[in-house]
Amino acid sequence: MSAALLQQLQAQLESRAAQGLHRRRRTTETACAPHVTVDGRALLAFCSNDYLGLAAHPAIVAALQEGAALYGAGSGASHLISGHSRAHALLEERLAAFVGPNLVQPRALTFSTGYMANLALLSALGGPDAELFSEAVNHASLIDGARLSRSAVRVFPHGDVAALEALLAASTAATRLVVTDSVFSMDGDLAPLPALLAACERHGAWLIVDDAHGFGVLGEQGRGALSHFGLCSPQLIYMGTLGKAAGVAGAFVAAHELVIETLVQRARPYIYTTAAPPAVAHALLTSLDIIGGTEGDARRAHLAHLIARFDDALVLRHWRRLPSFTAIQPVVIGANADALAASAALDAQAIWVPAIRPPTVARGTARLRITLSAAHAEPDLDRLVVAVRALDAASASSATSSSETPS
Repeated sequence: MSAALLQQLQAQLESRAAQGLHRRRRTTETACAPHVTVDGRALLAFCSNDYLGLAAHPAIVAALQEGAALYGAGSGASHLISGHSRAHALLEERLAAFVGPNLVQPRALTFSTGYMANLALLSALGGPDAELFSEAVNHASLIDGARLSRSAVRVFPHGDVAALEALLAASTAATRLVVTDSVFSMDGDLAPLPALLAACERHGAWLIVDDAHGFGVLGEQGRGALSHFGLCSPQLIYMGTLGKAAGVAGAFVAAHELVIETLVQRARPYIYTTAAPPAVAHALLTSLDIIGGTEGDARRAHLAHLIARFDDALVLRHWRRLPSFTAIQPVVIGANADALAASAALDAQAIWVPAIRPPTVARGTARLRITLSAAHAEPDLDRLVVAVRALDAASASSATSSSETPS
């Protein structure tokens, strides 16, 4: 019997590989940075979410070491038992103050990961008497959180506020939750948050914004997407991650204090998990200092310069760029095999850009997901542009030759 079970798994894995969907891990041997050593090879990386280049910042590394000396290696228990340290409390106070100008009576709550934060949010606020309206290309954590919430789930098309408005108008649910990413992680575009919030305010719904890829980068002093759009409402619930632009690890939810207290009392992913190490929270205090200070402004300005330079330089003949002014710059190729081949061709030139395939993106839209960082220099960017343009030109020539070949 055991052999048959293993054979079934083997067949499933082989089927995935045949569809170009097999994933593999690579082992980095150096700190997260543009120039890394991976499986023994030196590579120029355009694949991390370290948008401000803070993951290996000396001051944050020193703060992490200091935090370990002060608090030890682990928290020892969940937040509601004995794991909530002074470092966690300080970080939550700082986060609430940092994003607070865009919220009403703000309070913040930290989590070990963004995935956990989203599961906690939707499962605690949703339920059988709730209706949840989810953006079509939301992150997997929001999709899974919606399933876990036991709410009725309605999916509205990407960026389609009119469709959402119609769904909200037809809803009779006691609780209505609209859920969206701010920056969409595979496309790089922004949700129309002002229009979404206006619709929520007209129909008495909460607007939950996952700002994983906006916090630290967008808005005044990197305060995020709500700041970028100048939004403020008691109906806003904000989730930000701390392992991307902030350079460390974890996530937080910020909202009206009653929302946060509801999570403390009801959110199972918060209640029943060991708190993150206090040293991580201690390091994040230094990260926030950098993000909100003059160095953070300089890093965001350099990143914006790189994005504009990339936009001007990468003109494609065959493949398709998606419009994005964020650090996420996708190049849509189409077939899974073609995207894998393009990624492999870049790897052969010691450039690391991942191929993203279904189900992460829609079938037929496999792509190179290029991510830029403030730690990249202009020569890094120029090297990438030259390589991608050459591969695109070769692909265009191959497609032309194929179309001209007599059948």
